Amino acid sequence: MSRNPIVAVVGRPNVGKSTFFNRIAGRRISIVEDTPGVTRDRVYADCEWLKYKFTLIDTGGIEPTSDDIILSQMRDQAQIAIDTADVIIFLCDGKETVTTADEEIAHMLRLSRKPILLVLNKIDQYKKPDHFYDYYTLGLGEPLMISSANAMGLGDLLDEVVKLFPDDAAFEDDDEIIRICFIGKPNVGKSSMVNRIVGENRVIVSEIAGTTRDAIDTPFEYDGQKFVLIDTAGIRRKSKVNENIEKYSVLRALTAIERSDVCFIMIDAEEGVTDQDKKIAGYAHEAGKASVIVINKWDLLEKDSHTMSAYQKRVREGLGYMQYAPILFVSALTGQRVNQILDKAVYVANNNAMRISTGVLNDIINEAVSLSQTPSDKGKRLKIYYATQASVKPPTFILFVNDTELAHFSYLRYLENQIRKNFNFEGTPIVFKVKSRGE
Repeated sequence: MSRNPIVAVVGRPNVGKSTFFNRIAGRRISIVEDTPGVTRDRVYADCEWLKYKFTLIDTGGIEPTSDDIILSQMRDQAQIAIDTADVIIFLCDGKETVTTADEEIAHMLRLSRKPILLVLNKIDQYKKPDHFYDYYTLGLGEPLMISSANAMGLGDLLDEVVKLFPDDAAFEDDDEIIRICFIGKPNVGKSSMVNRIVGENRVIVSEIAGTTRDAIDTPFEYDGQKFVLIDTAGIRRKSKVNENIEKYSVLRALTAIERSDVCFIMIDAEEGVTDQDKKIAGYAHEAGKASVIVINKWDLLEKDSHTMSAYQKRVREGLGYMQYAPILFVSALTGQRVNQILDKAVYVANNNAMRISTGVLNDIINEAVSLSQTPSDKGKRLKIYYATQASVKPPTFILFVNDTELAHFSYLRYLENQIRKNFNFEGTPIVFKVKSRGE
């Protein structure tokens, strides 16, 4: 799979990596807080400089000697970013002299044998600090000075970055990529699912609820189809969203839904459909996204021959507005039925993008009207003059009628069911817009 050059930003915690990342990406993607260790996973953004396109990766701060489970996994994630990068930006706090952690990270980077740019951040004046020359001891050449907060020196830095790109770096068109978003409450197994699908420890996984704070993208290819897997922070109930960081995470999850093609709504098999699950699924439904309901941790339930059908019935009752969404019973831990995830993504994404010709659509509508009379009020009956499909993603149909007030919701649901009988729109909502003929 051809790709843009990858630039990884690494460094110890709280040196300004996320501020730098957001400044280069041109929008607020990474969470920025004055708290060390806020960015835990790798975060991707597609960027441009001059004639070059590249992918920038923000990483969690590296604590080389920490035994803390989260910090040690952050180190592993940064190592994966280093291994996949074409160019590495080693960001240091220019207000401080070289630390032991800087020296150990520099040693990690030298072992990678990748092109490395040593960058001193937080330099707000065009004057070298007294400890500037101490950074030569890291063995990574002359440091570049920038201020991410004030956007000083960023152009010069990017000029140096693009000089280091491989000559044969290929650029790809992403029109055919299917973007998959995994959404759900904290700790339902979203990160484990991404890891199982990709086959590497791409996302930090732990038993601590709320581990994934950023929405992170994983480019991936399966059976000739290109995907981007988006793992998101678990969406908590508002009453439990206290920290600013958690609020950003919920917003980011909602943004991830907006930019995805397919949403996998993950539900804990042991808990069943909760009120919070209904709310989360509603976000995907209202956004018009192709959706699949995934019951994870299915291996933990004791089952007989009726368990699955009974469970499916309860899910349909709990998520009544998503009758169109297929249900998968899986286990990210054991891999049970996980191989169906990507096939199902292609299937529902195609349905979400399906278009019906105007002639065929009107034949279906006319037949539906002949089978069940349109509603009437005070002697006036609804007349449907004709219908047309206005757009896809989701499939959106416009009905031109004599009186919009007569187009009751129940009759529109009936028309939707008739369309679904004739065309396989499984996995996607259908939207009706009703207009009077003069509009």
